[in-house]
Amino acid sequence: MPIKISIIIPLYNQHKKLLECLESIKNQNHPLTPFPRNTRDRLLVKEGKECGVEVIVVNDGSTDITSSELDDELLNGPRNGRRPLIGVADRLVRGRVIHQENQGAPSARNRGFKESTGEYVIFCDADVVMREDMLEKMNRVLDENPNASYAYSSFKFGWKKFKLWEFSANRLKQMPYIHTTSLIRREHFPGFDPSLKRLQDWDLWLTMLLNGYEGKWINEILFTVKSGGTISKWLPSFFSGFDAKYKDAVRIIKQKHNL
Repeated sequence: MPIKISIIIPLYNQHKKLLECLESIKNQNHPLTPFPRNTRDRLLVKEGKECGVEVIVVNDGSTDITSSELDDELLNGPRNGRRPLIGVADRLVRGRVIHQENQGAPSARNRGFKESTGEYVIFCDADVVMREDMLEKMNRVLDENPNASYAYSSFKFGWKKFKLWEFSANRLKQMPYIHTTSLIRREHFPGFDPSLKRLQDWDLWLTMLLNGYEGKWINEILFTVKSGGTISKWLPSFFSGFDAKYKDAVRIIKQKHNL
């Protein structure tokens, strides 16, 4: 089975949150990730021959966990008696880890994309916990809407709900309201701009809009962003008023896209 969905997780010192993120991926009820029915199925998954979803963790120079602790075997199978986080013991999901020196989230995401093979890709930070039907719903939206380049949903940040809106080019030009955790058609993904320090997702959606690509909104809360992560550092300040750094980031992106 070819890879349908590649899940790319940039990781920098979020090891504890990664465990919960991977657990939520493992619990997806997406039809491409059924429980292996027998030993033969498990062997096929281990050999990479029967796998609809792949998880690529890009370790961007983390200092809270060693490379040997965060390796392919930790994702795919037991080593020294450890229980795998995700993989052949539980689901038809292939996992792997890529290690690189610290270059920032945009470069880590681009590296993960380069190494991925899925028809659809989704970028999921380690502080994201998926609802069990998230992949199923996003996959269905893209399958049923060939003109949509990506599927996005509402989400929760801690206890706070962010309901979002239907796709609007005018609204997107005014504010970054679409979350990074969206399912994207591989051939439409332009890459993240590694020169940007903040709001790289807004820049991504604006670049895709310039290329004629639009998104499709799912009016459901399909994931939760846990507090204290890379995204959660800016969410409250964004929706209640920018701090100086993010005002500067908005200025840079608006200047880049002539907004």
